[in-house]
Amino acid sequence: MPQPTSRDTRLFTVTADTLVAVDFTPREPREPRKPRTPRTRREPGPYRRLFAVPGARAFTAGNLLARLPMGMFGVSAIVMIAGSRGSYALAGAVTATGLAATAVVAPWTARLVDRHGQARVALPATLFAVLGSLALVLCVRHDAPDWTLFAAYAATATTPNTGGMSRARWAHLLKDRPDALHTANSFEQAADELCFMLGPVLAAVLCGTFFPEAGTLTGAVLLLTGVALFTAQRSTEPPAVRRAAGRAPLRAPGVRPLLLVCLATGGVFGSLEVVTIAFADGQGHRTAAGAVLALQAAGSCVAGLLYGAVRPKGPALSRLGWCLAAMAVLMTLPLLAAALTGSLLVLAGALLMAGMATAPTMVTTMTLVQRYTPEGRLNEGMTLAVTGLLGGIACGSAAGGWIVEHVSATAGYGVPVAAALAAFAVAGVLASFGSSNRFTEGRRHH
Repeated sequence: MPQPTSRDTRLFTVTADTLVAVDFTPREPREPRKPRTPRTRREPGPYRRLFAVPGARAFTAGNLLARLPMGMFGVSAIVMIAGSRGSYALAGAVTATGLAATAVVAPWTARLVDRHGQARVALPATLFAVLGSLALVLCVRHDAPDWTLFAAYAATATTPNTGGMSRARWAHLLKDRPDALHTANSFEQAADELCFMLGPVLAAVLCGTFFPEAGTLTGAVLLLTGVALFTAQRSTEPPAVRRAAGRAPLRAPGVRPLLLVCLATGGVFGSLEVVTIAFADGQGHRTAAGAVLALQAAGSCVAGLLYGAVRPKGPALSRLGWCLAAMAVLMTLPLLAAALTGSLLVLAGALLMAGMATAPTMVTTMTLVQRYTPEGRLNEGMTLAVTGLLGGIACGSAAGGWIVEHVSATAGYGVPVAAALAAFAVAGVLASFGSSNRFTEGRRHH
């Protein structure tokens, strides 16, 4: 008769040809599994958030394609005209005429863009400018009279301000997000620096490798293609304002001092270019001047991206003062490098450091231009700022060239220092107005 088993014993039995063992020993209860802690996702960075905006990547791609030729046309025209006519003076005069025509025509083109929309105005204006570039190529190719070169290149002045149109789109999409708009303006400034750094190099390679007209023709194709792609993105286009309620940007409070800041900042850019070329030529390394100047643009590009990744603190007017002060201090580095060492390599490092102040300065300046420009006049206001820069570049080039010719290339590096100090002084006047009742930092972004 089977005996009762205890809970600590094992029972063995046989079924057919299988031995079965049953264990009655109590088991320790298993601890419930702890739920897995979900991995915390890293918050996307400011630039990833920026380009997550619907339509942002599409219009940015087209705009960058259209903006690259802006750094190509001047170099291409000089190489093409000087190579054909044997006169750098003629080539310089033709490009200067185009610059002057752009300063006059560009604000009117921007005003039409504000009134009738980017797609309706920018594409026809670009087509007219491209026809001007093609006319220039034909005039050079077929030995037309010199005056035809001036007329053809002046026709390219209808080229729309592609950077301004892109900034206007960001201002429209991010009007209630000032931090994101700061990042967008920083990206746009870095893109400007990159295009003006790569454009001349691309133009020189095309003209030297293929034929003298290759740079102008390639730039015209890129410009027309890029503007066509950009204007095709209608979902992000700011609405046209047929009759803007506000006054003209040039008459709006705060805009004129900003244009003077742009003029002085342009003087920094223009003088640095001419003086650096002269300094490198004096050292017997004129061909290295482009690479040295590219370092300055690279420093500005990196600084612009870093500046956009941080959240700005304090009023924009105060930030502009600090940026201009930093630019004035850093512009002394090339002067010291040239005066104390005379080394082109040391100068290149100094220009890299000096360039890191220019992009934050331009980002903050454009932010204030957007803020002070009346509603419905944004493209016009930013184009006026670009016009101020172009005028400053022309003045800085002339001043730097005069100092180089009559004093020395080393002394020429005092011109960008003086221009930066002038911009800082104007910003001080603007800040005093900003603290009054005429301007307010809390003005709505548009």
